[in-house]
Amino acid sequence: MNDLNGLMEQAPDLIMTYGIKLIFAIIIFIVGKYFSNLARKITVKLLKKRKIDDTVVSFVGNISWALVFTLTIIATLGQIGVQTASLVAVVGAAGLAVGLALQGSLANFAAGVLMVLFKPCRVGNYIDAAGVSGTVDEITIFSTRLLTPDNKVVVVPNAAIMSGSITNYSAMDTRRVDLVIGVSYDADIKQAKQILCDILENNQYVLKDPAYTVAVSELADSSVNFVVRPWVKTGDYWGAYFELTETIKLALDEAGIGIPYPQMDVYVKETPAA
Repeated sequence: MNDLNGLMEQAPDLIMTYGIKLIFAIIIFIVGKYFSNLARKITVKLLKKRKIDDTVVSFVGNISWALVFTLTIIATLGQIGVQTASLVAVVGAAGLAVGLALQGSLANFAAGVLMVLFKPCRVGNYIDAAGVSGTVDEITIFSTRLLTPDNKVVVVPNAAIMSGSITNYSAMDTRRVDLVIGVSYDADIKQAKQILCDILENNQYVLKDPAYTVAVSELADSSVNFVVRPWVKTGDYWGAYFELTETIKLALDEAGIGIPYPQMDVYVKETPAA
């Protein structure tokens, strides 16, 4: 009876103490939930301004919301007297376990975010990365889809692409075609050079600016080698390459200028019979 009377006497103080804590806990929860949503909205807005893929925007926005909301729950429980140290340890251990289990996927995700942010390549670019060459067809948060020139589909993890060098053949508007043309030592070098220059001057793909280069680069074992380096629009590269190669061969043949090729002369020496 005395214990009950004592409890009744302490009730107003207990209600006052824990009531205030409960009110503050509710306020912390409401404010924290508001800031969780605000963090997601701000993150989404900032990422969309940078024209980042919607999938990445949604994923990162949800992560920012989850982080702030988790801190809100911990702060709310701490306000009403729950020991949160063990809870933080459990959450940290769970996060570590999930991170270790998904470290490959997380690495690909992080690389995908970096690719979207820094744009080393875009959809439609022809690139060489992770030992694969092809046209970028799609960039997702975990992998990049490439189409090879023979129309194969290759899916490359983003981490593999970002961990090495990326050669982007489509990044610039113009590209240089590098050809090495060898003529025989008996040929008239000036005539051969003039023929090469005339071909470049009249070719539909070759640009006037930057200027092309035609020059003797090497006196090789069996030929005098010219470097032929015209500039073309990036989209015209292979058309220019194939057309110039054929046109040069036909023009040199017509002028009677030989193009040396590897050959072996065999001499048979007869030995008189004994």
